[in-house]
Amino acid sequence: MNREEKAQYIDDLAAELSAANILYLTDTADLTVETINSLRRRCFQSNISLKVVKNTLLKKAMDRVEGKNYGELTSLLKGSTSIMISQEANAPARLIQEFRKKNQKPILKGAYIEEAIFIGDNQLVALETLKSKEELIGEIVGLLQSPAKNVLSGLIGAGGKIAGILKTLEER
Repeated sequence: MNREEKAQYIDDLAAELSAANILYLTDTADLTVETINSLRRRCFQSNISLKVVKNTLLKKAMDRVEGKNYGELTSLLKGSTSIMISQEANAPARLIQEFRKKNQKPILKGAYIEEAIFIGDNQLVALETLKSKEELIGEIVGLLQSPAKNVLSGLIGAGGKIAGILKTLEER
C-alpha cells in the first residue's frame, strides 16, 4: 500500500468512525480462515461491520475524528486488531459471547459506546446487559402509561359503581 492509498484508507476509516457511535476493538489473532469467515458471516447477519485493521492506520483515523475522544482506546492498539461497528450497543457483545461458546476468541480489547469507554475483556458482561435505544424507549413509554392506565381504570370502575347505585335507587 503506497502513501496515497494509506491516506485514502485513513480518510475512509475516519469517516466511518465519525459516523459510528458504537465501536468495539477485538483481538481475532490466531483464528483460522474458516473461523474468521464464520465470525464475519454472523456479524453480517447481525448488522455488525467487522474489519481487520492496521493499528497505526486506525490510530491515525481516530486522531482525525473530531468531536470524539477515544481516550485509552488508542493505547490498546497492539497486536492484531479488528473493529466491530454496530447500531446497537449490546449486539457485538452478545455476538462475541455466543461465538466464544465454541471458540476462544475474539477477545474484547475495548469499546466506545456513546462517549463511554470500556476497557478489557472483563467488561463484556456489562456491555452485553446494556439496553438498546428501542428497549429503553419502550420501558419509558410503559412507565409513563402505567399511571394513566391506573387513573382510567379507577374512573371507569367508579363510573360503573355510580351507575349501578343509581340504577338500584331508580328501581326502588
